[in-house]
Amino acid sequence: MSTFAPTLFSGKRYAVVGLGKNGLPAALGLRAMGAEVTAWDDNPASRDAASGLDLRDPAEGKFDYDALVLSPGIPHRLPKPHPAAERAIAAGVPILSDVELLFQAVRASGSRARFAGITGTNGKSTTTALLAHLLDRAGVPVAAGANLGPAALSLPLLPHHGVYVLEMSSYMLERLASVRFDAAVMLNLSADHIDRHGDMAGYAMAKRAIFDRQRSEDVAVIGVDDPACRDIAAWLDTGPARVVRISGAENAFTLGAALPGAHNAQNAAAAIAVARCFGVSDDVIAAGLLSYPGLPHRQQRIVTVDGVTFINDSKATNADAAERALVCYDRLIWIAGGMAKQGGIEPLVPLFRRIAHALLIGRDAADLAATLTRHGVPFDMVGTLEAAVPAAFAAARSENSPIVLLSPACASFDQFTGYDRRGDRFAELAGALATATVQQGGV
Repeated sequence: MSTFAPTLFSGKRYAVVGLGKNGLPAALGLRAMGAEVTAWDDNPASRDAASGLDLRDPAEGKFDYDALVLSPGIPHRLPKPHPAAERAIAAGVPILSDVELLFQAVRASGSRARFAGITGTNGKSTTTALLAHLLDRAGVPVAAGANLGPAALSLPLLPHHGVYVLEMSSYMLERLASVRFDAAVMLNLSADHIDRHGDMAGYAMAKRAIFDRQRSEDVAVIGVDDPACRDIAAWLDTGPARVVRISGAENAFTLGAALPGAHNAQNAAAAIAVARCFGVSDDVIAAGLLSYPGLPHRQQRIVTVDGVTFINDSKATNADAAERALVCYDRLIWIAGGMAKQGGIEPLVPLFRRIAHALLIGRDAADLAATLTRHGVPFDMVGTLEAAVPAAFAAARSENSPIVLLSPACASFDQFTGYDRRGDRFAELAGALATATVQQGGV
């Protein structure tokens, strides 16, 4: 691994809008490669954190850039385009993701490093991390990131036999121009981000872009456990890439403790398929599956207090993701709520019999409460995690439930900066409860 040449993008001019965990590394990376960079964020605090950059709003003044690099969370079409995006579209300037610029930088550096892209409504972070783990165990130079940090333009330059393993959100996929994935993975597809893509068809089209520009020597890995992906699999059969269908029901390998549930069997099947395409032996794959440590906020076991295990599944920001956790436990106390997605928790009704008691937090707790009431699930509306964790512990002991599961089925932005901070706070509270219980003479 090495760094990119400081003159690689000399003579290029980029506007970077959004200076968070994606945009700031993009601006710094482009500048380090010799580009002239104008950076902006509508939040003054984010601008303050970007000292040393040329901070100027590209929506004002002359718009003469080679590209606008727009952070994934900032819309360029729906629900309303950012002013800088409007300027770019009017000027015919491409709007790109940092993954596109990483690909351009790698190829401009002369490296033939391979690219693996992983998308899907759920499971893409685990699959990305697991594939990177398998490749690393096989001695392959690997760099993983993009939607699953670190940001694309903070990754190193890999040699010809290296592999970039990139988690790709729908927001990133609709801003690619030349990226070709040697291995492209679509895990599953369910309703999400409809505000950004207009409808389910628009969301599916954005996701399907991961297979664009593939050739006959490339592989397209597609999950077939849901109808939408089965339709995409049929479409892929008409294209040039070799199509590999995967299902959680068909994984023949033994999975480690960090990969519970049928959904992780599908994630593992996808990672196995790509690893094999990149020449990793089944022996190395088998050992890697058992040694994989897992990711935070994805059915992460935090602590066990008096026989009650607290599990952090904060990454479950929609009902489909929460379902994948709920099916793993026969009886549990459920902490849920936040900003509900379209359809709320109605898809989880078949699993309600597993819920001994629910604690509801966040903006849309009343909507979730209405669904639980219709189906006779006992619950308390507690508002915050600070109230939910001790209440869940008390409920677990009174209901003889061994599990307290934070799997909110909702976005977190009403109370937290992201699902990760929500999960961190849950872990802090569970840990504090464990410490207090020990001090009071518990086990």
